[in-house]
Amino acid sequence: MKRIVLCAAAAVLALALVGCGQQEAAAPAADNTAAPEQQAPASDAAGADDAAPGPVTFTDDLGNEVTVDNPQRVVACMGSFANAWELAGGTLVGVSDDALQAAGWTIASPDVATVGDFASVNLEAIIALDPDFVIMTSGTGGRGGDSSQADLRDALVGSGIPVAYFQVTTFDDYLRLMRTFTDITGREDLYEQNAAAVEQAIDDIVAQVPAENPPTALVLTTFSGGTRVQAPETQTGAMLADLGVNNLAGENRSLLKDFSLEAVIEMDPDFIFVIPMGDDAEAAMRNLEEATAANPAWSSLSAVQNGRYITLDPTLYLSKPNAHWSDAYQGLFDSLYGQPARG
Repeated sequence: MKRIVLCAAAAVLALALVGCGQQEAAAPAADNTAAPEQQAPASDAAGADDAAPGPVTFTDDLGNEVTVDNPQRVVACMGSFANAWELAGGTLVGVSDDALQAAGWTIASPDVATVGDFASVNLEAIIALDPDFVIMTSGTGGRGGDSSQADLRDALVGSGIPVAYFQVTTFDDYLRLMRTFTDITGREDLYEQNAAAVEQAIDDIVAQVPAENPPTALVLTTFSGGTRVQAPETQTGAMLADLGVNNLAGENRSLLKDFSLEAVIEMDPDFIFVIPMGDDAEAAMRNLEEATAANPAWSSLSAVQNGRYITLDPTLYLSKPNAHWSDAYQGLFDSLYGQPARG
């Protein structure tokens, strides 16, 4: 995983000759890697003797070079980014609605203002908060819409506001995000706690995946208006691949556009994972149950008969789990292999 290169100035060695050639000791050159003990936590008022994080330059996921300098008035335009910024030791003045309304997020920053739904954030509301850094998603708005937060970049940059775009789908994406955020906040300790330690936990789980007889699976997203099969490249699909699963959606890409009960029955996966989507999870599951009940062959599926038709928690498998990625991996491992992974 590539680390962000920080802009650091090298210390200049000074030699002074005094009297009969006596030499005063020179100060050592600064290390490019900031030591955790030299970085004050954002909430630690006693850290006045520690140097504040300096300017950081990085490349965002749209390829833009961005420079920020110890930002204190940050707006995050997606709930998972808001949570990740706080996990990195930052504070917020503004967030998208989902950061405060969706299950799974707890925003600790006081007096946080909302800047609208993440699919249609309000530019004027963002600028009114006088931010010194705005965090946005490089993905589209979703929910069938065409909105994109990237459309707001020119207006923000034109107003002198640094803005960076990120796309997080896999755990590796989360690691990259946290590397950037903790470089900005100067909190290497929080990278170790909320990223590196999570990575180690995941590695321990994946190491216990059996080498033979990989199970087959499909992942369904169900909502009040229908059901879709998830691609292997999605968040949950990537975790299943790490856990040795053969995702049958990769063999029948047409399922990604047109959900077909008949095609699912023909493939007969060992596991079917279902993730309810939307504000009404009960309505989403009811829609799928009504559709499957209308086809008697559904009950003949191996996954249904063997108790491997499993509903997943959307806070772990649809929203980004951030510091709880290892919990998401553990839940899938337990379902797939019947026992907890031993750490």
